[in-house]
Amino acid sequence: MSSLDLAKIRQDFPILHQQVHGKDLVYLDNAASSQKPVQVIDAISDYYRKDNANVHRGVHKLSQRATDAYEGSRSKVRGFLNAQSDKEIVFVRGATEAINLIAQSFVRPKLLAGDEILISHMEHHANIVPWQMLCEQTGAKLKVIPMTDVGELDLSTLDELLNERTKILAVGHVSNALGTINPIKEMIAKAHAKNIPVLIDGAQAVPHMVVDVQDLDCDFYVFSGHKMFAPTGIGALYGKQALLEDMPPWQGGGDMILSVSFEHTQYNELPYKFEAGTPHIAGAIGLGAAIDYMQDLGIAKIAQHEHDLLGAATEKVSAMDGVRIIGTAKDKASVLSFMIEGVHPHDVGTIFDQEGVAIRTGHHCAQPIMQFYGIPATARASFAFYNTMEEVDALVTSIKKVQELFA
Repeated sequence: MSSLDLAKIRQDFPILHQQVHGKDLVYLDNAASSQKPVQVIDAISDYYRKDNANVHRGVHKLSQRATDAYEGSRSKVRGFLNAQSDKEIVFVRGATEAINLIAQSFVRPKLLAGDEILISHMEHHANIVPWQMLCEQTGAKLKVIPMTDVGELDLSTLDELLNERTKILAVGHVSNALGTINPIKEMIAKAHAKNIPVLIDGAQAVPHMVVDVQDLDCDFYVFSGHKMFAPTGIGALYGKQALLEDMPPWQGGGDMILSVSFEHTQYNELPYKFEAGTPHIAGAIGLGAAIDYMQDLGIAKIAQHEHDLLGAATEKVSAMDGVRIIGTAKDKASVLSFMIEGVHPHDVGTIFDQEGVAIRTGHHCAQPIMQFYGIPATARASFAFYNTMEEVDALVTSIKKVQELFA
């Protein structure tokens, strides 16, 4: 029995109260992008209606209010991740931009031909391609932690893969394609024992669980707002202050400077030296409102409710003939990927849509995982705290509908 008031919560999400193809919408595509409560929508609207002005650059009242709201959101992100200082929080467009920033500003200056970058087999493309590009630019090599058939990392090779040539370990906290929760605290400790810095892609973790960067002791942690009930185009990079201080800016422009002449530019202090140009002010304000909303509900309550949803869905789908779950790790969050025998996942998604059930089909920007299992794609249902047990039943009913049509 959920301790969340789902009826009240669902009233906060206007998009959920509609029909698709004449059926009540069941939204199970939260790993791709989550829906936004009215509290977030209103925070964005209020900024544009009342406070629309640039930040950090004006003495007039609107600019001051916009700056206070923008920097207030930075403080909310700091508290949300339990970082030590607001200086350790950099606003970015999302996890992808944050990874590219670390690749180019932190890692690239240290890389020589033959050096190594270590990732895992279950990474999102956003935590693969930037490192491949970096290897092409420098002659470094990309190394990969293998995975097992159930969708867990095979850490028996980790000690060997972490060596004197490794310049960074970059790994996802939660797999977007499988839902696997990786043992990142253990992995961070092993890397740090060899003085190897660690970046964690937390895009799929922060909507579903408490994240404490000081407890994890990661060097960098990144996430995107749109997966945690905030707007698109905003996210955050956490970095240990000493590391960020030593890094050169990635992009140049306004607001990341203290002074500019044709002979020399003096860069701004943290975190502003990494925030060139006018930022996504409304997005940052919306992100702060989303954090407020989640914390008001209680992250532990959110996690328990989603755990119950995933458990019920897993039990019911596992009992169905002709359905195969892809990714059966012991420790999972929010994601149920599956195949229906004899039916391409894209056809599954189309039929689900006709039933009003929104799921994701495809390779989920994780093609190496699909290659590992020898499949072209999966159908993926992913849950959020506003989903209900009745929607789990709708998932099962839609699977039966697919099987009936393709019988």
